Formats: sequence, C-alpha cells, structure tokens
Amino acid sequence: MPPSGTKSLSKTRLTKEGGILERLNAGEIVIGDGGFVVALEKRGYVKAGPWTPEAAAEHPEAVRQLHREFLRAGSNVMQTFTFYCSDDKLENRGNKLTFTGTQINEAACDLAREVADEGDALVAGGVSQTPSYLSCKSDKEVKAIFKKQLDVFTKKNVDFLIVEYFEHVEEAVWAVEVLKEAGKPVAASLCIGPEGDMHGVSPGDCAVKLVKAGAQIVGVNCHFDPMTCVKTVKMMKEGVEKAGLKAHYMVQPLALHTPDCDCRGFIDLPEFPYALEPRALTRWDMHKYAREAYNAGIRFIGGCCGFEPYHIRAVAEELAQERGFLPAASEKHGLWGSALEMHTKPWVRARARRDYWENLKPATGRPHSASMSTPDGWGYTRGHAELMQQKEATSKDQLKQLFEMSKKK
Repeated sequence: MPPSGTKSLSKTRLTKEGGILERLNAGEIVIGDGGFVVALEKRGYVKAGPWTPEAAAEHPEAVRQLHREFLRAGSNVMQTFTFYCSDDKLENRGNKLTFTGTQINEAACDLAREVADEGDALVAGGVSQTPSYLSCKSDKEVKAIFKKQLDVFTKKNVDFLIVEYFEHVEEAVWAVEVLKEAGKPVAASLCIGPEGDMHGVSPGDCAVKLVKAGAQIVGVNCHFDPMTCVKTVKMMKEGVEKAGLKAHYMVQPLALHTPDCDCRGFIDLPEFPYALEPRALTRWDMHKYAREAYNAGIRFIGGCCGFEPYHIRAVAEELAQERGFLPAASEKHGLWGSALEMHTKPWVRARARRDYWENLKPATGRPHSASMSTPDGWGYTRGHAELMQQKEATSKDQLKQLFEMSKKK
C-alpha cells in the first residue's frame, strides 16, 4: 500500500477526458459504482425476489441520489440502473409493473446521464442474463431481447455498454454480439468464480470467447468476495494472453465475505438475501481489495451487491496516489482514521492511526454465530425443469414442492 500522506492531493479531477477505452489505454484507473439493487432494496425501493429496477421510473429521486453518492465517493462510471430490465424478466413469475421495459430503460439512462454530467463520469448501459436463456430459448429469441434494450441505449447515446451478471458464457457471447453492433465499446462481466461458468467453462476460456466475440473489457462481478473475484480475473487475463489476444480487465465483486461459497456464489448461501449483513466488508477491507486488483493489472475497479458509497470511497482513497486526486467525499473522512484526532474520548483518539485499523480483527457481537455456512448446492443449471421460467406467479403447489425438496436436501 502507498504511504498515507496524501493530503497534498487534489480533491477532484480537474478535467473530463476521453471515453472508457481512451482512459484505459492511457493507463488510467477507472472506478465503478456499487450495487444498486441491494442498496435500494434495503432503502425500500426494490423488491427482493424479482430484483427488477422499476424504481428508475417509480422513484427517480432515490436512484438519482444513489448515483450522486457514488459519484461523490469517487466513481467515474455511472451504470444505468437497468439490471434485469429485459421484458421477459420484468414479466416473470407474476411480476406486475406499471411501467414498460422501454420506459424503465429510458428513465435509467436519463438519471445516469444527469448525474454523470455533474462530474467526471461516463454512462454505461447494461444488460444482464435473461429468464429466456434459462428456459432454453434460441439464440435468435434471446438476442432480440438484448436488441430491444440496445435500441434505448443507442437512442440515449450512452458512452459504452456492459454485458453484466451472466452465469453462462454462451449467453454473454450472444449479448456481446448484439451490443457491439452499436459501434460503442463493450465490456463483458460474468458472475463466476475460479471454477468457471455453470457449464464448466474455465475463466480463461470464458474470457477468450468474450474477446473474440467483440468485448474490449472483460472481467467478473457479483457472486463472490473481492479476493475471489480478483483471482478469477487473473485467470481470465492469463487465458487471454495465452491466446495471443488483448483486452482490458474489470472487477466488481460483492462487499461480502464468501469463503464458504460453492461455484454458484452467494445465492446458494442460506443467508441470501435477508441475513447477509454479518458478512459485510469494512472500508479497510476495501483498501486491501483495491490494492490487490491494481497489482493484478486490473484498471476498471468497482463493486456490486453490498457496495455502498463509503466502500467506493475507500477504493478511491487507496488508489489516490496513482490517480493524483481524492474524491469529494474524502472531505468528510480522515484518511486511515485521522479524523478521530478530534474525538472527545482519549481511547478513541488513540485509534487515529493506520496500523490500528489495518490490523484490527473485527468482532461480530454474535456469540453463537458460525463463521461459515453450508451452501444449498441444488446443482441446477440451464435446461433443468426447475429453471424453466413462467409469466404466471409461482403457485402454492409449486412452492409446496420446493419446500419439501429443500427439507430433503
């Protein structure tokens, strides 16, 4: 880690220069934002289960405010809040919405652009995996879904595109093939770990497929903790280099500790999604993550589920020397606890030092809590009957069957 003496750094970047590839080609560190669906679920604007982003149209003030907090914390990419915003997902399992997919996608683009233009940020339009793919629909049918979202991103002139949160590289390749038609830079991010995608394709081979399909930036997001994600991106980088190809690399992990996850990540943990808080990473964990990602050659560094603005601020502060400036939010944050020098209690003032926070082993305050869980591990993937999706709400009989299966497993 660099020395903590960064007080002479500028608080903000003075100029806005170039698109995503120009910045990465110049060796610049690009800091992403955090996890919108989880953050907004906790704030009361997203429903856990469908995890759909209608809040962009229903409660634009909430989405706008979260964008602004990430911008202030140091993010210079504002991703459109379009996670799971394909028509087939918006209509899945009885989900009834007032707004159409097009309306939500357009509202999300407008909000991201509004906030991006308040600072040094780019707008990224994102698509994610679909229920149609899980239900074994054809590539033509799935690609038509991505194309509908792409039409909105093209109309709204986003700066670049992200294929994000894909468990199967095959579907991600289909998405890249569609999005690259817009002529804008394409990033592709899988939600996989070191074991590869759900069909057993290794991280290295996944990355090669994505680059050959047209992605200029590849990496992973979600499902796993930061160090697991960095390890996975290293494997992707090795695969791309071995194939004689070139790419930039990105990582946007969970802000959760997941050492006990299987290949499906945190969704298999029994605490998902309502009891994950004891696994949360501290801001000091984020310093370690940012340094590890940077040392691995990753230059697009952000976060996914669980990442709050203060986590992103920690990433920006860790890399402040390399970037040459601190985020605006650092005005209210003493580096490495230095603001505690102003505390009234002497034992708290004694914590105003880097070595204290760097070496602290936080307690959970839960005397009977286990440190690890056993993942559910049902083992289902594309093609299994239980993963076939439907527009109708899950019936009581279907739920009863699932409850019984859960007891047996």
